Amino acid sequence: MFKGLKDKLSKFKKTIGDTIKETIEKKEIKDKKISISERAKALILEREVILDKKDLEEPLWELEVALLESDVALPVAEKIVNSVKEELTGTRKKIMTNIEDITENALRHALLKVLGKKFDFDEFITKKEKPINIVFVGVNGTGKTTSIAKVAQYLKNKGYSIVLAAGDTFRAGAIEQIEKHANNLGVKLIKHQHGADPAAVVYDAVQYARARHKDVILADTAGRMHTNINLMDQMKKICRVTNPDLVIFVDEAIAGNDAVERAMQFNDAVRIDGCILTKTDADAKGGAAISISYSTGKPIIFLGIGQKYDDLKKFDPQWLVNRLFE
Repeated sequence: MFKGLKDKLSKFKKTIGDTIKETIEKKEIKDKKISISERAKALILEREVILDKKDLEEPLWELEVALLESDVALPVAEKIVNSVKEELTGTRKKIMTNIEDITENALRHALLKVLGKKFDFDEFITKKEKPINIVFVGVNGTGKTTSIAKVAQYLKNKGYSIVLAAGDTFRAGAIEQIEKHANNLGVKLIKHQHGADPAAVVYDAVQYARARHKDVILADTAGRMHTNINLMDQMKKICRVTNPDLVIFVDEAIAGNDAVERAMQFNDAVRIDGCILTKTDADAKGGAAISISYSTGKPIIFLGIGQKYDDLKKFDPQWLVNRLFE
């Protein structure tokens, strides 16, 4: 997972380390009054390092290029680079650690800033008045319906009762697909015929859940591009008629910048509350995972990490950062 990005961050740490060592050596050569032993003591025990913007200019440019090559969105790459520059520029006194650790800490802080806060899905489900209506949106082929099934399994394992809504009445085979998941999981599915009004399907699912005291409705919708006005209008109608408690955007991590762009477009069309990134186990670049929260202002809620129903991981920004430096 994210191997390409991990390698690029590791290379940047080494580059900065070499830059700092060169700066120390140049400073020591200029200061001839200090003996060799005193210089060694100052380097090991006090480590006063002064880096200016000129020292960091080339390594930071290389970092920005590396981030862009990893499909990190440009505004996010610039935010990370500026944060690292701000932390590394200036005086560092009595640093009792090695240079690469200093750089890694700066990178960690920068990444955590763009990843945003952790969204506690479990707490949301626990505290929210039941039934909770969750609508899933996104384009076709990104694992949206499978993600719905995974969330259903996740909630079912925690003791919640689930109702699925076959709100994708547009795509051929969509109703049969979610029906298969419902049968596999042993949960109720509300469906209409192909071509029916999707808002009516989700509305009926909400009414069913209320009447039978079910906990959570998970509603599928037709995968649509923002350029398909009719389908986007249907999605807006679903949200207007059923007033969802949570709108979750689903896309593939491997789509990189395309996933980020689509998330922003869906957020403009209907208020999304969070994201699920699928296929993160196959994503070497990591750009979507790094960029999507900062770009949309909405948290990543889950990561899809495999094909099985249990292959769903609650997203934790600290966990992701740790993975990038392990």
